[in-house]
Amino acid sequence: MPKRFVAIWCCHLITDWFVIRKPALAGKPFVLATPDHGRMVVTAASTAAQAQGINVGAVVADARAIIPGLEVYDDKAGLSRQLLRTIGKWCIRYTPAVAIDEPDGLLLDASGCAHLWGGEQPYLEDIVARLRNYGYDVRAAMAGTIGAAWAISRFGEHGMIISNGAQSDALLPLPPAALRLEPGILERLHKLGLNKISSFIGMPRPALRRRFGGELLLRLDQALGLEEEAIQPLEPVQPYLERLPCLEPILTATGITIALERLLGQLCNRLRQEGKGLRAAIFKCFRVDGKTVQIEIGTNRASQNATHLFSLFSNKISSIEPALGIEVFVLEAPKVEEMSAPQETLWAGGCSVDSIRLSELIDQLAGRVGSQAIRRYLPAQHYWPERSVKPASSLHKQPDTIWRDDRPRPVRLLPEPEPIDVAAPIPDYPPMLFRYKGKLHRIKKADGPERVACEWWHEEKQHRDYYIVEDEDGYRYWLFRSGHYTGDKTHQWFIHGFFA
Repeated sequence: MPKRFVAIWCCHLITDWFVIRKPALAGKPFVLATPDHGRMVVTAASTAAQAQGINVGAVVADARAIIPGLEVYDDKAGLSRQLLRTIGKWCIRYTPAVAIDEPDGLLLDASGCAHLWGGEQPYLEDIVARLRNYGYDVRAAMAGTIGAAWAISRFGEHGMIISNGAQSDALLPLPPAALRLEPGILERLHKLGLNKISSFIGMPRPALRRRFGGELLLRLDQALGLEEEAIQPLEPVQPYLERLPCLEPILTATGITIALERLLGQLCNRLRQEGKGLRAAIFKCFRVDGKTVQIEIGTNRASQNATHLFSLFSNKISSIEPALGIEVFVLEAPKVEEMSAPQETLWAGGCSVDSIRLSELIDQLAGRVGSQAIRRYLPAQHYWPERSVKPASSLHKQPDTIWRDDRPRPVRLLPEPEPIDVAAPIPDYPPMLFRYKGKLHRIKKADGPERVACEWWHEEKQHRDYYIVEDEDGYRYWLFRSGHYTGDKTHQWFIHGFFA
């Protein structure tokens, strides 16, 4: 895929923002200024102020002598970067790779994106028209290199789209400043009368290097495509991403549903071709008013089943507020895993943890009650009951040991044993009754004891003698006495679990 870049130049970034916030400033001369060596110096000037000779770097006192009614506002540190970040995030609807080009520009990697808008010309026109509609005076150009797009956006006069391989012809009539050179180099070029790129592009490269250093040749090669140049996106670019622009803003849940189904189909087809499945997905909706709304899902195992993934999203579609309409839909898969082909079973059997149906059922439940409400536990190599189980990190986590089934264990185990009052006929006999949380339980049946010792390499604690007891109401409990009977009045008996 050939590389295509877009450079956007916000001609009056900060002053445009002031006019957007205060429409009464439109058409009036005003400047932004900051203190510099005891005097106020202009850092930005409106179009009306520039038309009367007030430019960046002028002293405010001199500017007011030229325009007595000039309005002066304090410049805010970092304002231009903040504005560029805001505009850049808005531009993500056109491409996932958007970078800031300080102090007044943006760079977009538009490779493979323009066809979604019907071609490069409609793509570029849509960007410019929408930004101008918001109140920003912008110029934009598209080319096969960042350098050429940057040069044409700021200095080009005829045609803002440069085809790949035509960078040289487009650059020839432009001034050296179009190459993003340092002021010192530009000054030396001007003194030598080299006021256009065409006047030195054909000179011997060793001579240019000796006279102007390596930067001139680097910038020239970057603009011509002889040297690679990359942008640093505002947000990490997801390798698995599908986008769908709309001819008209979408206002209905039906339209949102159709867009989601189409994007899921495209993404899952790609995942199947690459033998992968997604574990997380984000559906983003870029609205006409510049805001973005999104919904997210997660799965317990890698999935490429578009129907199942749509069912996870379906419960959340109603939370999407289209406002004035949604113009671009984007589906991202930030977490993708390798996916092995499912093995066919020879005989119909029960559902195991490897079953896709079980994974999809858990996904459905997690979408309704939250993933934190669903747990899977595995056996741990410990004798102490509260240490003998551990939560699994995923549905596919394999146990380190087998479940112990030689002794009955309660279906509900308390995280920590709770003390109880017990009456036993003989100290080493099972209890006759016990009181738990104020309720008296008379025991009809009992089985035990089962002695469980603490691992000495963890800590020194007394052994436990466990009993399974059943009260008059038929409820069964797991009780234990800690250590040997001592005859004192302190609690030695505890309740630790409940049987079904």
